[in-house]
Amino acid sequence: MLHITPSLIGSARLQTKPSLYRFTPALEGAVKVALTLGQPLLVTGEPGTGKTQLAYALADILSQKVPNFWAKPIIFNTKTTSAASDLFYYYDALRHFRDANIRRADNTAALNVADYIELRALGKAIALTNTNDNNARLFVKDADLQKFVGGSVVLIDEIDKAPRDFPNDILQEIENYRFSIKEVDNNLTLQRNVQHPIVVIMTSNSEKNLPEAFLRRCVFHHIEFPNADMLLQIIKSHLPDGSPYTQPQFIQHFEQLRGVVKKKKPATAELIAWLKLLEAEQFLQSDTVNFDNLTEAQKQVLQMSYAVLVKNIDDKMLLNP
Repeated sequence: MLHITPSLIGSARLQTKPSLYRFTPALEGAVKVALTLGQPLLVTGEPGTGKTQLAYALADILSQKVPNFWAKPIIFNTKTTSAASDLFYYYDALRHFRDANIRRADNTAALNVADYIELRALGKAIALTNTNDNNARLFVKDADLQKFVGGSVVLIDEIDKAPRDFPNDILQEIENYRFSIKEVDNNLTLQRNVQHPIVVIMTSNSEKNLPEAFLRRCVFHHIEFPNADMLLQIIKSHLPDGSPYTQPQFIQHFEQLRGVVKKKKPATAELIAWLKLLEAEQFLQSDTVNFDNLTEAQKQVLQMSYAVLVKNIDDKMLLNP
C-alpha cells in the first residue's frame, strides 16, 4: 500500500524567486546592450537553464530601479498555431456572433465589439504605457492592471514554436511598439508612450532557425550550461544556509549523470528539484555523502529520485545506483 502523509504533499516543491536568479557576466552584458538599444533580447539554451526565469528576474530588478514599472513579466506562450495578431490582441468572433444572434432574437441592443476584444502580451504592454483615459485601456481585462500606467517586461516564450511567418509578420510592430485593432471602427491604433519603457525577452529552444530579417533586429545571447562552480552558487541560493545538500559531491554526481544519459539531459531546474527531494526524503544519514558507498535505504531513495532527473525510459535504464 502507498504510504503518504498530508505533510508530504508539495513539501519539496520548487519555489522560484526572481531575486535568486544568477546573472553571468556575459548575460548581464547582453541585457545591458538590449536595454541600451531598445531592442528585443533573444535568449537560447537548453530547456531548464533559466531562459524564462530571466524575464521574471529582469522585471523584478527594473521595478525597483525604474519608476512605474510592473514587477512581473507579461507573458505570451507561443504555439504552433500562433498568428502575429495574437501577440497584440484576441477578438472572440465566435462568442460575439453567438451573443449577437441571442440579442437579435430578444430584440435588445447589440453589444459593443470592444467587449469581445482582449489585449495580449505586447498589446497589453503598449496599452499600459498610456494614461487611464486612453481608449487603449478599454481592452485591458486584468483587474490588477487596469489602473496601472507604466513600463513592463514582455516575455515571448519559445518563439521557435511559431509558424515560419510569425517572426517576420511582427517586425514593424515590435520595432515601433505600434499596432492596430482592425475590428474596431476606424482601425484603432495603439502606440507606446515613450515615457515608459517596454523590454522584450524572447526565448528559443532552437528547434528551428529564425528568419534573418528578424534576427537582425534582436540582441542575442546563448545561456551555456553552468559549470560546477556556478551550479554550486545556484543551489546554495535555493537551499537553506548551511544545508548539507549543497556539498560538491552532489554536483559531481549530477554532472556524472548528465554524462551518462543520452536523450534528455537534466538541467539546472531539475538539479534544484532533485536536491530538494533528497532533503525531504532525509537522504543523508551523516554530514557527508559518498555515492560509492551508499546504504540500501539511500540507494532506494536515490533510485526513486532519478524520476526528477531523467525523463526517458532508455536513459532510466542506464542508471543503477
